[in-house]
Amino acid sequence: MSMSLPDSQEIIDDLAFFDDWEQRYQYIIDLGKSIPQMPKEKKTDANLVRGCQSSVWLDSTLDNGVIRFSVDSDAIIVQGLLALVMAAYNNKTPRQILDFDIAQYFAQLDLERHISPTRGNGLRAIVSRIQTLAKQSVN
Repeated sequence: MSMSLPDSQEIIDDLAFFDDWEQRYQYIIDLGKSIPQMPKEKKTDANLVRGCQSSVWLDSTLDNGVIRFSVDSDAIIVQGLLALVMAAYNNKTPRQILDFDIAQYFAQLDLERHISPTRGNGLRAIVSRIQTLAKQSVN
C-alpha cells in the first residue's frame, strides 16, 4: 500500500521538525518508499535520465492538462530524492511546473549541503528533464 505524497510545503515543514540529518535522511527514504512502483516496461533506455550516478527512470503523461510522472531508481536515497521532486511537480500543469521555484525549494530543504556533488548533479538532471517535458507541453 502506498500513501500519497505530502506536498512540497508539508515536506519542508516536516524536515524542519527533525533535529539532525540522520533523521531527515530516514524521512526522505521513507518518502521514497511511498512512490508507486514504476511498471517494468516503462524502465526503458528512453526513460533513463542521463547525468545520474545511479539509474533513474522518468516517464510522463499529459492527462487533462496536468503532467503525471512515473519515476524509479535503483538507489534507495535517490528514490527519496525523487519523492521530493515529485512533491513539487507531479500532477501539475506544465505552467505550474515551469513557474515553481525549485532552487528555492531545495534551499528551504537545505538539501544541497547534505548530498554528494554527484547526487546534486543527478538531481539537477532530473529537474532539467522535467522542465524540458513541461516546456514541450505548454500550449
